Amino acid sequence: MKKGKRYTAAAELVDRTVLYDQVQAIELVVKSATAKFDETIEAHIRLGVDGRHSEQQVRGAVVLPHGTGKTLRVLVFAKGPKAEEALAAGADFVGADELIPKIQNEGWLDFDIIVATPDMMGVVGRLGRVLGPKGLMPNPKAGTVTMDVKKAVDEIKAGKIEYRLDKTNIVHVPVGKASFGVEKLEENFQTVMYALMKARPSAAKGQYMKSITITSTMGPGIKINPAKISEK
Repeated sequence: MKKGKRYTAAAELVDRTVLYDQVQAIELVVKSATAKFDETIEAHIRLGVDGRHSEQQVRGAVVLPHGTGKTLRVLVFAKGPKAEEALAAGADFVGADELIPKIQNEGWLDFDIIVATPDMMGVVGRLGRVLGPKGLMPNPKAGTVTMDVKKAVDEIKAGKIEYRLDKTNIVHVPVGKASFGVEKLEENFQTVMYALMKARPSAAKGQYMKSITITSTMGPGIKINPAKISEK
């Protein structure tokens, strides 16, 4: 596929044969984000695990210190005082059984993430076929099945992201917007790296971080040297 002039110019900044350290890579990704909109910066990390085995799964959530640059719409499944707590915390939508036909039959999906109290998971489970393939099912490991709905909503609004392996053992995560600048992007990136290091399964043997690529929405991929990632 033919690449545009903007992409070609950005790609010329990057040496694809080089494994950059993280600061150099983030500087390059900001320079190469030349689109007319504020590009999202993403990291793609291939891990030395086999996600087909449950004991080697990597999944969790982390709050980025500078957020993602995107305001997420939060739907909370809760009743009574917990529903009131969710609304007070700034949840965009709160409900219970009445939301099932709206999502199932009307295809309503005007939200980015779902939080549910444990007692509501029986209701939410009925939406598995709709929510599952879209990665929207609440999960205790990600902190989205909880009685502390205020904390869950606060963290999501502050920039909490979920991470998990895809079928090829790669984790794809946003680390901010190009407009954040190098320092804030590096802090967000390092926060993700620490979280992934901490989530290393005990069953994982050998090199854990196999490859790391950082890229902007419209820019080229920039490879980071995984051996230089700090485990602090």
